[in-house]
Amino acid sequence: MPHGRTAVLTGLGTFVPPRVVTNEELSRTMDTSDEWIRTRTGITQRHWADPGTATSDLAVEAGERALKSAGSGEADLVVLATTTPDHPCPATAPEVASRLGLRGVAAYDVAAVCSGFVYGLASAAGAIAAGLAERVLVIGAETYSTILDPEDRTTSVIFGDGAGAVVLRAGDATEPGALLGYDLGSDGSLKDLIIVPGGGSRQRSAAAAPGAPEPDRADAYFTMQGKAVFRHAVTRMAASSRAMLDRAGWAADSVDRFVGHQANVRILHAVADQLGMARERTVVNLDRVGNTSAASIPLALADAVADGQVTPGDRVLMSAFGGGVTWGSTALVWPEITAY
Repeated sequence: MPHGRTAVLTGLGTFVPPRVVTNEELSRTMDTSDEWIRTRTGITQRHWADPGTATSDLAVEAGERALKSAGSGEADLVVLATTTPDHPCPATAPEVASRLGLRGVAAYDVAAVCSGFVYGLASAAGAIAAGLAERVLVIGAETYSTILDPEDRTTSVIFGDGAGAVVLRAGDATEPGALLGYDLGSDGSLKDLIIVPGGGSRQRSAAAAPGAPEPDRADAYFTMQGKAVFRHAVTRMAASSRAMLDRAGWAADSVDRFVGHQANVRILHAVADQLGMARERTVVNLDRVGNTSAASIPLALADAVADGQVTPGDRVLMSAFGGGVTWGSTALVWPEITAY
């Protein structure tokens, strides 16, 4: 087995659907306002996919751009992090790989909700370390608009659709772009904090019991206990980030940019405060795209690169919290790449 093989980020690509949904548009169909949304989340708009567009469509677009960024259309493995697969079965990643011309390669989905991209990176890095792959395409893609209750202002105003992808290659831990380790965790006792209650074996089995009531149509929609999620997200992301900083041997004040899961600007600032990091070092793009779940970190990275917030040589810390509940962090020194 190869020794010392490290996953090195060598390509970055993103895609959001062209349709922009503003706070004002949402306020015309539900009991909310631009001020209410902005003051509680920091979001001013989000992108939603047009009818007929699926998660795989966004994933293919982002994947193509990441492969272009990496300078090669080749990958040995495709890892797709998503909460909104095209179908409950089969996984969406094999179709994405096929449409990208990567027929015959290994491909699978990762379901860790908003932590999915970090989990995907760790999974891909493991395949590289084990010698199973030389190049891995990791994609976070979501069409949350398909699972939102259009009458629930606590969720519909928060989430957007989009996809972000990176290419990892086998390399050395001393190279810029090398992922310097991971911190991952979960607590299944809190599964009800972020959940789509219906659509799985639990609902189908319960519905088959004698005398069982008809399934509630509302169970098909995403639900979230916002206040509890806020509290756990801050605590878990801060602790995970500290663990990752220890693994990397970095002090918090040496981090140039903190790229956290783009759920809520108040969460991002609270995590930075707990780490003793200046809020100005926090990358924020959720005001323009909303919470895109597994796609949020690569989308934020691409925007930060485009506007010069992240430059080659910068120390970048990434952290996320999602349903399950799950959490995870990783870090790298930013490489010289062109994002698409």
